[in-house]
Amino acid sequence: MSESLRLAVAVLGNAASVSLYAAPMVTFKRVIRKKSTEEFSCIPYIIGLLNCLLYTWYGLPVVSYKWENFPLVTVNGVGIALELSYVLIYFWYASAKGKRKVAMTAIPVLLLFSIIAAVSAFAFHDNRHRKLLVGSIGLGVSVAMYASPLVVMKKVIQTKSVEFMPLPLSVCSFLATLLWLTYGLLIRDIFVAGPSVIGTPLGILQLVIYFKYRKGSAVEEPNKGDTEKGNLEKVDIEIGKLEMNVTNHMNGITREQCV
Repeated sequence: MSESLRLAVAVLGNAASVSLYAAPMVTFKRVIRKKSTEEFSCIPYIIGLLNCLLYTWYGLPVVSYKWENFPLVTVNGVGIALELSYVLIYFWYASAKGKRKVAMTAIPVLLLFSIIAAVSAFAFHDNRHRKLLVGSIGLGVSVAMYASPLVVMKKVIQTKSVEFMPLPLSVCSFLATLLWLTYGLLIRDIFVAGPSVIGTPLGILQLVIYFKYRKGSAVEEPNKGDTEKGNLEKVDIEIGKLEMNVTNHMNGITREQCV
């Protein structure tokens, strides 16, 4: 019964997480259509790529015991494909300055992951220490990602409008964090449940704020042709601003934990 429950929670968690990973497709359809990255930031997608790489590596038998964390491999494997696609599309359509920014951010991130993978595989000889290293760093990256919606919630409160925070995205975020929290508790893994300890309350707060301001109107009226797709694009811009602020902090965390 417990095994069936874990599997059911993992499948539902995968579905909710894939929905979140797929949400930026709306943004990148616009980038491709306009052949410009406009004001969008590449930082959230590079940090997201690092998060997926870390948790895919964490779930593989090299770090975990056999396939005990196989659900992490499936969902984050999809995440790697999507986040990498976003980064490559951004790089293709970015200006020369934007391309340099992508390269200067993505190359150190990929190098960092390579170092973490090599150290965990060759410097440690048991799963417990490997999980401790990779899980600790992954936990720090995930917490920064789950904290990103704070800037969007602040914008909603300031404008008294939920145009920056679409309900489907908020619901998927809440469900994903709740399901992975449940799964992490069921398998008794702090590195799986840990990020959702912060993410779940933030998801609840996001929904509370949404229903409080759902009838409000924005300070600036949207264009007549605006749709929910436009709102998702605005969310990406707002999240990008916060991610740029936390990137240096996260680099400090990862360096300390590698030591």
